[in-house]
Amino acid sequence: MELRYVALSLRSVVRKRTFSETFLAGSLSLLIAGTSHAASINVLCDSPLEPALTKVADLFSQETNNRVTLVCDAGPAIKKKIEGGAVSDVVVVEPDFVEQLTKSGKVRAGDRPNIGHVGVGLGNRLDSPAYDISTIDKFKSTLLGADLIAFNSVKSGEAFARVLERVGIAQILKPKIVRTAPLDIFKPVLAGKGNDIAAGTIPLIATTRGIKLLGPLPGDLQSSIPYTAALMTNAPERVTAEAFIKFLGSPKAKESFAANGVY
Repeated sequence: MELRYVALSLRSVVRKRTFSETFLAGSLSLLIAGTSHAASINVLCDSPLEPALTKVADLFSQETNNRVTLVCDAGPAIKKKIEGGAVSDVVVVEPDFVEQLTKSGKVRAGDRPNIGHVGVGLGNRLDSPAYDISTIDKFKSTLLGADLIAFNSVKSGEAFARVLERVGIAQILKPKIVRTAPLDIFKPVLAGKGNDIAAGTIPLIATTRGIKLLGPLPGDLQSSIPYTAALMTNAPERVTAEAFIKFLGSPKAKESFAANGVY
């Protein structure tokens, strides 16, 4: 009897250990399964949005544990990359570019959130005077007193060129104007020693080292650039990409965008 009791006790211990080990293994499997849902998505975006979109992408990552990698360039360059076969999950550019990409089958049709608008402003070196450009007269006076005015050759630059025509100083300023590649507007200003000014998108001016923002274009001279987000047709991580696009329209994202110059 005693031997039988000992044998039964040993079998009971073995069963308990087996159950514990099985439970532990199952718990670890569930834990691993829970973390395996985290994904990594790639987002192609227009350069003026980079400072603000980086902050919003960080918020999304904190809330979902999904990683967002931004690849930013000038809008036309992003469009060209996509047309050339670039693989990504989401694209954030101007609505007219998205429409063209949709027609060519590179971007999925459907609802697209309005991410926000980026305005145009003036900036100069940190060691230069902090000019007041809050009125059209002060804006004109500041530009007429400049030694050099740099702005790009894409949408924001074209908008600024029209502003100069509109206020009647385009011809007077022509000898001082330097047109640059989309992301090079600050190079001649930072390299200069005179009264040099750059005109460009506000978020880029505000976040470029060595440059200070003088302010937005005054009154109705301001022309903002709208942005929207769309799902790529070849999106490797479609579910996470759709969640990111939805997050871009959330109150938390809107608040972060506004704090970084996107309204």
